[in-house]
Amino acid sequence: MDWLEEELKRALERKMPPADFRSRVAAAAERPRWPRGRPWMAAAAAVVLMAGGSLEYREYRGRVAKQRVLLALRITADRLNYIQQRAQRAPQKASQAPSGEVRP
Repeated sequence: MDWLEEELKRALERKMPPADFRSRVAAAAERPRWPRGRPWMAAAAAVVLMAGGSLEYREYRGRVAKQRVLLALRITADRLNYIQQRAQRAPQKASQAPSGEVRP
């Protein structure tokens, strides 16, 4: 065997636990996990984080809605300008047409 296999064999061989191992595990199992007074702090922190996240998300949605409204207004303004230009040109073309000719 090479040195790495020997190291692994020594590291993984079974060892007997210390004499007080059982009593230490039993004592640790009996202790409460949360000290008294701490759960309400965790709950309060969770509520604060949720409220902050909710407000931030609401602001984000507001910004997105504003961007969409501005885009819709820009598109509408462009279309109205196009229609207005066409309407202004139409009477000019009609006056230039020879008499007796019907324009579609």
